[in-house]
Amino acid sequence: MTRNGERFPDGERSPGGSRLPLRLRRTPVPWERQQPTWRDASPAVIADALKRAQSRPSGNWFVVGASAEVPDGRPVGRVVGGTEIVLWRDGDGELRAGPGACPHLGAPLKDSRVRCGTLVCHWHGLALDGSAFAGWAPFPAYDDGVLVWVRLDRVGGETPSDRPVVPRRPDPAGAVAAVCTVVGRCEPQDVVANRLDPWHGAWFHPYSFVDLTVVSAPGGDTGGVRPTGADAFGDGDACAGGADTADGEDVEDAFVVDVSFKVAGRAVVPVRAVFTAPEPRTVVMHITRGEGRGSVVETHATPLTPDASGRPRTAVVEAVVAASGRKGFAVARAAAPALRPLMRAAAGRLWRDDIAYAERRWELRSTGRFPG
Repeated sequence: MTRNGERFPDGERSPGGSRLPLRLRRTPVPWERQQPTWRDASPAVIADALKRAQSRPSGNWFVVGASAEVPDGRPVGRVVGGTEIVLWRDGDGELRAGPGACPHLGAPLKDSRVRCGTLVCHWHGLALDGSAFAGWAPFPAYDDGVLVWVRLDRVGGETPSDRPVVPRRPDPAGAVAAVCTVVGRCEPQDVVANRLDPWHGAWFHPYSFVDLTVVSAPGGDTGGVRPTGADAFGDGDACAGGADTADGEDVEDAFVVDVSFKVAGRAVVPVRAVFTAPEPRTVVMHITRGEGRGSVVETHATPLTPDASGRPRTAVVEAVVAASGRKGFAVARAAAPALRPLMRAAAGRLWRDDIAYAERRWELRSTGRFPG
C-alpha cells in the first residue's frame, strides 16, 4: 500500500500522510491471538548468537555509567567484577579512574573531595592527580560523550585495547540521549541473551510493541541470515543477499526486526530495527527504517559484586540515542532536559520485565534446568 509516494505495511494507514510518523492499526489483534513466535525463537539460534558475541574482543573495557554521572568537582564510586573503582574529572575535565581504596589506610576515595582536578583523601589528605603514586595505579578510562568506560585487565582477562568498542551513533549535536541503569541477579550473558531474543517483544512487552516480525536472523555458525517471517516493509531486502543495513554499512550476524511502537489506542510507529552484538557485553539496536532512522539503543551488561548469598549481580546500562530527520525534532532537542526522564522511565519499565527474564535464565542455568 502506498500513499504520497511512501510504502506502508498492509493493514495500517497514516492519519496524516507521509508527514507524520504515526499509523493507525485497522484491525488490532488481541494479545492471545497474535502469531506465536516460539517455533522461530530457536534456542540454538539464540545460543549460537550469544556464543559468537562472547568470542568477540572487548579489550577489557566495562561501561560504568553515564557521562553525566561523573560531574566536575565530585568523585563517583563504582564496583565492577568485585573491583572497587573511583572516577573523577581532572582540571581539564578529562575522566580519571583508579582503585577505590586510598593506598594509605584504605579510605573510600568515592567519599573524598576533588580540588582543582586532584582527588584529595578525606582521611589524611593524600592527593592523587591520576598518575601512579604510593602503590596506587590508575585504570585506563574513556568518556565517549554518552557513557563512561573503565579498562580492568584483571577482570576482563583478555588482550587489552587502547579504546572500547563504541557503537556507531547519531551526531550528538542532532540527537537526544538518555541513560537508564537496572541491576539484576544474573550474569552479563543472561542480559545479552535476552536482547538476542527479539521474538519475545510483543508477547512479553505488549504495552510497548505490536505487530513484531523477525524478518531475518543469524543462521548457524556461519553468521549468515535466514528469513523467518514476512517483510512488513514490503521490499524483501533483508532476505535477499544479507541482513539489513545500519547507518549505511552492511551488518552481518544480525537480527532484523519489523515492529510497531505503541503510542495510544490504535496509533503506532512502525520501524525496522537491526540487533547486533559488537562485543561480549553489548547489544546494539539500530533503527534503519521508519521514524527515528539512525537512532540507537545500546544495552551494556557490567558484572558487579555477588550478593550475600553468592548470586551474581549485573548492572544493565542502557543508552538511548534518539535522532530524526524531521524539522520538528529541533523542538525535541530543545526540550531534552524534560524528555530524558521520560526516556529513562520507558527504558526502566521494559527492563523491569527483561531483568526478570535474565534472572530466570540464570536460575535455570545454575541449577541445570535450562532447556537444551
